[in-house]
Amino acid sequence: MNYNVDEIRKQFPVLALHDKDSKPFAFLDSTATTQKPEFVIDAMDNFYRKHYSSIKRGVYTMSAQTTDAYESARKKVAKFINAQSENEIVFTRGTTASINLCAWSYGRKFLHPGDEIVISALEHHANIVSWQLIAEERRAKLKVIPVADDGDLILEKIPELVIPGKTKIVAFAHISNTIGTENPVKEMIRTIRKIDPEIKILIDAAQSAPHIKIDVQDLDCDFLAFSGHKMYGPTGIGVLYGKYDILKEMPPVEGGGEMIDQVTFEKTTFALPPDRFEAGTPPIAEVIGLGAAVDWINQVGIDAIYQHEQEILKYAEEKLKAIPGLHILGSPKRRGSLLSFTLDCAHPHDVATLLDEDGIAVRSGHHCAQPVMTRFGIPATIRASFGAYTEKWEIDRLVEGLLRVNRIFG
Repeated sequence: MNYNVDEIRKQFPVLALHDKDSKPFAFLDSTATTQKPEFVIDAMDNFYRKHYSSIKRGVYTMSAQTTDAYESARKKVAKFINAQSENEIVFTRGTTASINLCAWSYGRKFLHPGDEIVISALEHHANIVSWQLIAEERRAKLKVIPVADDGDLILEKIPELVIPGKTKIVAFAHISNTIGTENPVKEMIRTIRKIDPEIKILIDAAQSAPHIKIDVQDLDCDFLAFSGHKMYGPTGIGVLYGKYDILKEMPPVEGGGEMIDQVTFEKTTFALPPDRFEAGTPPIAEVIGLGAAVDWINQVGIDAIYQHEQEILKYAEEKLKAIPGLHILGSPKRRGSLLSFTLDCAHPHDVATLLDEDGIAVRSGHHCAQPVMTRFGIPATIRASFGAYTEKWEIDRLVEGLLRVNRIFG
């Protein structure tokens, strides 16, 4: 495999510019958000400089050019996850907005009192609170697949929790943003389909889309959500994939321009998906940036990115385990490119602050997953996470920083 991480890293301006006390900047927070390559920045800059205009509404050349770029990005995303059609790709603000759209559109129409929604114990708040809100409104019940001490879901519980005719929606993450557990989503979907093929299944792919090749047709999920900013694209843009026949039955959740068929003061009829879910002027630059991010990932190769990140993960795990008083959260069978851990001597926020003094960026806190913290009896963790540009010397700097924390607080 010809994977030159030094050359890849040079494509990211922020990583080249940030030095602290002559030490190279170690960015280990890619699970929260990834840095952006010149390729993406240039695509958005080119739009603003050379053909800025709105889409669909104009017949003039620049508007047509922008519309082509916008819809081209939709086609790229559809191909990226192997959707049957670009009409199954709805642009949203991000994963959170995608899950909310699914909950409030599908849930409000199809959930009834006494129905059940099943999620997992590893979920980000976006895949908990959204379902809690719609369950409360529709008087449905929320149930949770438990997690074992090693961080893997207890899959044997699925047949007990998923009830034919009663469970309407099952929603779970592909990769946990706290432990890094890579759930066996295909196996889980197959199990649920055997119980009741009518159950709708949503995958939170925020932590997998930048790292693992996703094939929604092979998975046979009904919905899948992910964000642009976690896959080397801009903030403010995300995707909800939905099977077209399901999207057609879902009502819009926002009204405005472009999502309509006919409007009268008596009644409005709505456009077909995906337009009916994209009211108003969309985030055009961000969609173009997302399309460029997909191009960039394809150029580097998502399989090559995954192999590189797994190599970094293995290296980091070996190094961190040697640090006195350090405890890595969980030991799942398969782990995404992140490690959460605690240090006996200091609170995670103090650790992160001292690491920042050394030019090392990590995340600290509950990571928008308080139920996970509660399950494992800790208030917070330090999280180091990796991307296509992560190098082993960054892990070495992290280890040096953590040893310094031990010396200060030890």
